[in-house]
Amino acid sequence: MDINTHEMINNNLCGTAVELKEGYARVEFSADDRMVADKSGLIHGGFIFGLADYAAMLAVNHPNVVLGAADVKFLKPVKLGDKVEATAKTTLSGKKNSVEVIVTKKDDVVFTGNFTCFSLEKHVLQG
Repeated sequence: MDINTHEMINNNLCGTAVELKEGYARVEFSADDRMVADKSGLIHGGFIFGLADYAAMLAVNHPNVVLGAADVKFLKPVKLGDKVEATAKTTLSGKKNSVEVIVTKKDDVVFTGNFTCFSLEKHVLQG
């Protein structure tokens, strides 16, 4: 299946799609030094959110998909060098999509979220 959205995303910061099918995406990245928030090697949660958001966008896979809302929980920390994986599944489809995302580090769930995504008729930046 081809990627139809977010074609210019920085895969080093938001992850790389490793599996993509109708209503489903699996995206992963390794946490690197650009994501570190402090001397302990803690990864800033914004990067984990970005990974989850990108997985949600790919699960919808519409050229004009945008995020409308997110209800998320950060459950465990991620540190420098950790490999994390986000799986996203759509539960509703059409113009309004509900996407469940789970981010794991090995077998540990580190983040969960429910994302509301909208598939627009034209790009959000077009008048």
